[in-house]
Amino acid sequence: MAFPAGFLWGAATASFQIEGATTADGRGVSIWDTFSATPGKTLNGDTGDPATDHYYRYADDIALMKRLGLGAYRFSIAWPRIQPDGKGKINQAGIDFYDRLVDTLLENGIEPWPTLYHWDLPQPLEDDGGWPARDTASRFADYAAVVYAALGDRITNWATLNEPWCSAFLGYALGAHAPGRQEPASSVAAVHHLLLGHGLAARVMREHAAQSGYELNLGLVHNQTVVRPHTDAHADVEAARRIDGLRNRLFTGPLLHGAYPEDVVADLAGITDFSFVRDGDLHEINQVGKLDMLGINFYNPSWVAGSAEGIPASALEDGENSHGGPTPWVGAEDVVFVHHGFPQTAMGWEIDATGLSDVLLRLAEEAPGLPLYVTENGAAFDDEVDQNDGAVHDTERVSYLNTHLRAAHSVIESGVPLHGYFAWSLMDNFEWAWGYSKRFGIVHVDYETQQRTVKDSGWWYSEVIRSGGIPDTSDIPGRP
Repeated sequence: MAFPAGFLWGAATASFQIEGATTADGRGVSIWDTFSATPGKTLNGDTGDPATDHYYRYADDIALMKRLGLGAYRFSIAWPRIQPDGKGKINQAGIDFYDRLVDTLLENGIEPWPTLYHWDLPQPLEDDGGWPARDTASRFADYAAVVYAALGDRITNWATLNEPWCSAFLGYALGAHAPGRQEPASSVAAVHHLLLGHGLAARVMREHAAQSGYELNLGLVHNQTVVRPHTDAHADVEAARRIDGLRNRLFTGPLLHGAYPEDVVADLAGITDFSFVRDGDLHEINQVGKLDMLGINFYNPSWVAGSAEGIPASALEDGENSHGGPTPWVGAEDVVFVHHGFPQTAMGWEIDATGLSDVLLRLAEEAPGLPLYVTENGAAFDDEVDQNDGAVHDTERVSYLNTHLRAAHSVIESGVPLHGYFAWSLMDNFEWAWGYSKRFGIVHVDYETQQRTVKDSGWWYSEVIRSGGIPDTSDIPGRP
């Protein structure tokens, strides 16, 4: 099952999840430093230090990437390393770190794919209002200009934001992510200012690229999913429309079509009047910020119902349903999420690779010709090092990757312009509010010793890369 020649194979990480060194070399405080240091916010009180100590071990980690055969490495840049206050003074030591990282990647034949923002907003900007405040979008553009000026001579492919849905709704509505606010109206304002920040950053980066003669391929990473009605009853179909609006169309509307969907605006009328949208904003998002590519992070589909009536309690997704408390699903608090009997990951997420196919087919139809990349795809399982042979036999993850890569292959054969795939994650790391309890890596990390051990899934993925295709499940290679 061969993939097209030139298909890009990579793996992904994020700065706060792996770097550690949170007070080293002039780095400022991020909202995740503050949030994780607040009692009760993360499991076991875990914080982002030392994470996987990548700040000091990056050269060894890149050598491991080369051994696996990665063609590209998607990482994020920590805004507080570059601008400790989120504005003004530049921290040269932070730029120097990413200089070293990029140069070492290139020396090893690995293409850098940076993301400018993966949730670690400098705390001083949050103190000034955070993403619900319009000024944060302008500060983001200033930061983007600094980073692009430093690294744009060596990097072609850039993403502005990672999963703005999470930044806005988990951070400002549910409060389960930093900064931990539970303000529904602010969360919708945050959506707009994140997207506006994308457009403003695109403007300054494209201007610099044009002046310098650099090649720039600019995108955004969106965690689109497929939202399916629990039954074909009208209430369930309507619930799916509402959740699809909040999760998907609230973002793809401005990005791809230059407008917020009318039905979503109507759904949110009891939350906000969208008065934060100013003349010219949607042009900035859709035209100035016009996507050269779109990154898709996909983990699982969702099934929703208009009410819990008639649904066994055991089938309800506790992690998504508000039960009367804070929820990321602002304006749709009555919708319930339902398990449909598929196998689950350690996160409780159901495994159904047809969801990835559906997402990619839909986007290819909605934005014909737009290059697509799967920028995150993976699963958490309770991995352990086998005491007999020192290996990590994560057969469930091999199966997950196998089925999702087959789904990706099927849509390419249908004509979808899918050009690359990044496994999440390169290594086990700090999994946000879950601390170090959830392992997504294709490389195991012993957090006490920082020893890296490639899991069976890592060797399997390495063979996919080497061969340019998916091996038979009956012939999965183990450790070399």
